[in-house]
Amino acid sequence: MDTNIGRRGVLACMALGGAGIVWTVTGGVPRLLGSAEAATSDRLHFVQISDSHIGFDKDPNHDATATFQAAVDQIKTLKKRPAFLLHTGDITHLSKAEQFDTAVQVASSASLPVHYIPGEHDWGGDDGALYLERFGKGTKGQGWYAFDQEGVHFVALNNVAAFKAGGFGSLGADQIAWLKDDLAGKAASTPIVVMAHMPLWNIDDAWGWKTEDSDRALALLRRFGSVTVLNGHIHQVMQKVEGHVAFHTNASTAFPQPAPGTAPSPGPMKTVAADRLRSMLGITELVVKRGQGPVALTNHTLAEV
Repeated sequence: MDTNIGRRGVLACMALGGAGIVWTVTGGVPRLLGSAEAATSDRLHFVQISDSHIGFDKDPNHDATATFQAAVDQIKTLKKRPAFLLHTGDITHLSKAEQFDTAVQVASSASLPVHYIPGEHDWGGDDGALYLERFGKGTKGQGWYAFDQEGVHFVALNNVAAFKAGGFGSLGADQIAWLKDDLAGKAASTPIVVMAHMPLWNIDDAWGWKTEDSDRALALLRRFGSVTVLNGHIHQVMQKVEGHVAFHTNASTAFPQPAPGTAPSPGPMKTVAADRLRSMLGITELVVKRGQGPVALTNHTLAEV
């Protein structure tokens, strides 16, 4: 897979995203499998959801709560029950208390633990006060945290706290120092899964689709043999591999955004036909072997529900 993705490559990745494609990464080399492989009992199975934007009610989706519920309902039908859900931000559209409440109610209907990180829509207006009130218990700084499960180390980052409209994501010196300490005691063979709302790789400068100091965080991750970075924010599936680091941006459950170079600016694609909308929304199913092993990702669209 070419790590320098232009407009044509972006569109190709989007096409893969809607097909339920599965890929594994071993030693940083991707291998397309074509269809989902059943997870065995020695693997950690979880699901990424993103950009539910509860409260969004304009074209092309006048009921973002309904499509988020459809995503959760789809998770409940998966052949292998996930251990938990990862929500990679923009839980709400306007960071209102009732929107957070609705999001939690819908997500909890999966009857699974949910790990959240904030998007800029969850942080704006009150500097993350409502987000941290609900999801900040036990976290550090501005809501970053880490946990271990089945031999896999998960890192949850906040790169939206300093976000300005049209700007880039940012981690900041304090969070990077925390990340360095967090990773210091981990063996290089430990599989690492990182969550961040805005991409940690440069997708498009003009649209602000990158994190300005991500190189400092990625430098700390390069010694590990298996690293998967999960992002949201851009509302479409894109994938990239650099060495042992595999990047995956998830589709939204609320509305799609255009690929870079195909529209004057980012934002909701307003002219999506009603019968096509759910084919452009979706979730990602992930499987990690216990200990060091390949990470398998399967993208499901809501049209499969």
